[in-house]
This record gives sequence, C-alpha cells and structure tokens, in this order.
Amino acid sequence: MANQTFPGGISPGHFKDTKDKPIESLELPKKVYIPMEQHIGAPCTPTVEVGDYVKTGQKIGESDKFVSAPVHASISGEVVDIVQYNHPLGNTSQTVVIESDGQDEPDYQDEEQTVNLDSFSAEEIKNVVKEAGIVGLGGATFPTHVKISPPEDKPIDTVLINGAECEPFLTSDHRLMVEQAEKIIFGLRAIMKAVNCDRGIIAIEDNKPDAVEAMNSLVTDDDSLEVMTFETKYPQGAEKQLIKAALDREVPSGGLPMDVGCVVNNTGTALAVADALRTNKPILERVVTISGPGIEQSGNFMVRLGTLASDLIEQLGGMGDQTRKIIMGGPMMGISQPNADFPVIKGTSGVLLLTDQEVQIFEERPCINCGRCVDSCPISLLPNLLGTFMEHERPDKAEDFNALDCIECGCCTYICPARRPLVHYIRVAKGEIMAKRQNK
Repeated sequence: MANQTFPGGISPGHFKDTKDKPIESLELPKKVYIPMEQHIGAPCTPTVEVGDYVKTGQKIGESDKFVSAPVHASISGEVVDIVQYNHPLGNTSQTVVIESDGQDEPDYQDEEQTVNLDSFSAEEIKNVVKEAGIVGLGGATFPTHVKISPPEDKPIDTVLINGAECEPFLTSDHRLMVEQAEKIIFGLRAIMKAVNCDRGIIAIEDNKPDAVEAMNSLVTDDDSLEVMTFETKYPQGAEKQLIKAALDREVPSGGLPMDVGCVVNNTGTALAVADALRTNKPILERVVTISGPGIEQSGNFMVRLGTLASDLIEQLGGMGDQTRKIIMGGPMMGISQPNADFPVIKGTSGVLLLTDQEVQIFEERPCINCGRCVDSCPISLLPNLLGTFMEHERPDKAEDFNALDCIECGCCTYICPARRPLVHYIRVAKGEIMAKRQNK
C-alpha cells in the first residue's frame, strides 16, 4: 500500500539537505542547563542540591503526578546551581546546572544486553519506560508511559510508529530509521506488548526510500508488522492525519488516538524504549538536525540534553553574518528564539538558522475570503472565521467553531495570500478558552 494521505495539507518544500548526513557525536558539553519541564504534564522537582556529584543518567528531578516524566543528568559532574533559566518554549523554568568532570561516568548499564521481550510483562515495560523519563520525541513530549497505559474500556488494536517527518529541514527521524532500524523495531514490539496489541505499522513518507528499505528488510518475515508509505505532504506526521491516512479512522473532536484503537509513537521514542529495556539508559540525549542557510556546518548530531544551542553552533563553525532568526524545531511548527542561549530539551528535534533571504516581513491585509486556508486545513476547520472572531475578541465564538481542535500546524498562515497570522489568532483563542474553563 503506497502514497496514502489525508484531506487538506500543503507542500511547502522539503529542504532536506541533511538527509544523507549520518548522525555524528559532538564534544561533551562542559556545562549543561537541564530544565525540570521537558514534557506535557506536571513539572519535576529537583532531587539534587547544589554541590552534589551526579553521574550520567542519574535521576535529578521527578514528580508524584501520573502525567509527568522524571529528568536525568546528561553528564557526570557537580551540580553548580539550581536557577530559573530561559526555557525554549517561553518564560523560564527551574533548571539544574551541571558542570562536567569530563569523565561521563554512567549510572546505567553502559553495554547493551541481549534482551528477550518475553522476560518482561506489560506492566514491567511501562515501569521501565516511566523510570527512563521517555516522552514523545517528535516534539509533543507527552509522557510515553501514560500513552501506553490506556483504560481498559479503550482497547488498542494498532501501534503506529511515526516516521513521516513532514516538517521541512528536519531529518533526524530519517537518519534514525536508516541507521538504527533494528532498535526501532524492537521498541515497536515492546510498545505493542505493553498495550496488548498484535499489529504494528511503521509510517514513512515516500521521499525516504532508504528508510523504507531499511525498515522493510526487518519486517518481511513478521505478519504482525507492516511498513506503509505515504504521500509527501505537510502535516502528514500529525497524529490524527497519520491515523486517517493509514487506517481511515477519524479521531473525534476533543478525542485521542486511543478513542479509535490506536497508539502513535515517534521513531526516536521507539528507539529510546529499546535502549531503556536493554541498558536501563534513560533519556539523556537525542538526535538533533542543525540546518538552515545561517549555519556554517549542517547535519544530524547526537546531543546531550541541556547543551546550549549557542555551544552547538560554535562547534559547527558559528552562524553566518546574515543570520536573522533561530528556531527550535522546524519552520512550520517550531518556536522562534530571542537568542541561541537556550538548552536542548527532550522535544528539540532541530535547530534552524535562517537568513535575511528567508525571513521576510509581510504587512497583514484584510481577508479576501478566498478559502485557501479552509482547503488546506487538515482538521477541516474554518481558520478564516476563527481569525476574524479573535480580531474582534470573540473567543466564545471561536470555541463554538472548535478552535481547540486546531493542531497549530501553520498551513493556514502559510497559504494565506493576505498574510494573516491565523495560527497566532487561534493560539490566543485556545488560551482564553482554556483559561475560562479552568476558572469555571
């Protein structure tokens, strides 16, 4: 089955110049800034104090809330500060600062062990995933142990591994599938066991034939696993769009994939599950695509969490004189940063540097009712109306038109000939709607 897709969406261009660049390791950072908020849910509380010595992989933050994920040290050394530090998602967050001793002494089994999944129960897999602090590494950062613990009345029949990676410039998932396919398949099988499911799908866009080949080579003798290829279109990697394209199921408004019998995990998440089961290694590093016309040396790099983007950029030759914007993530859903002094966190899939040529400022004009935003919306919303409601400060009307269903993919803003900041309007609407509900 090939070239499946979903209604709506856009084709903003791929710019995957790093797709053939193997994953490289950079120098061990001399100092890391590790936020206690790296996941959806309750933030962690530090379990260490200034002056403590920590090992690589040691737990340094946790919460007693179910929807949360512990945080671990990414290097060994001394805790030199616990401060409020700039967070790449905005505002500040309580942050543990560790100065490296240069030894990188691990607090986990440093050598991979041969592991038989039959030796783990479903509950044991969930517990290992929780203790490893694994979250959705595609950017959403939802705690994985929560995602693979659906209630009994919502049985799961399909686990999807999301290898679409539709965001322009980003190629970290692509390289993981090419270089670490066996681990991803092992992680998929572990997730399937955790949710008591006997069907797994690896979903890949058709612009990644080498990834398709690598995955297919490992599933040909297993009837429970399947590689599906999809039309290259944005946002093919969004959960609801992937489920629609792969299974022709529609997640209901306000619902979750589990409502239609699915669990969706990123390729990096599946690999992290494999590492946790084989070595007890927690999330302490991830692959980051560093790209864009504003960087001297682009590529895919294994980066320790808490490493400042400014340190990464310096190691790669620095940024060009014409660099005007730094984005954590991709150009469609990434978050623009005021400077490069932000730490890499669990949800950092990329660091993108753009120049004057790409960063253009347009004057917003009135809506011309062309309907292009409506045609492109993958959720079948009416972005034009939602924007108009918020221009007139009517979040109540935006709520009536399902503003909370917006996945903030940016298709409407990208396609709008009047250059209306529609995603911004809808984000404001969603914030005001949620604030009203909380007050009630």
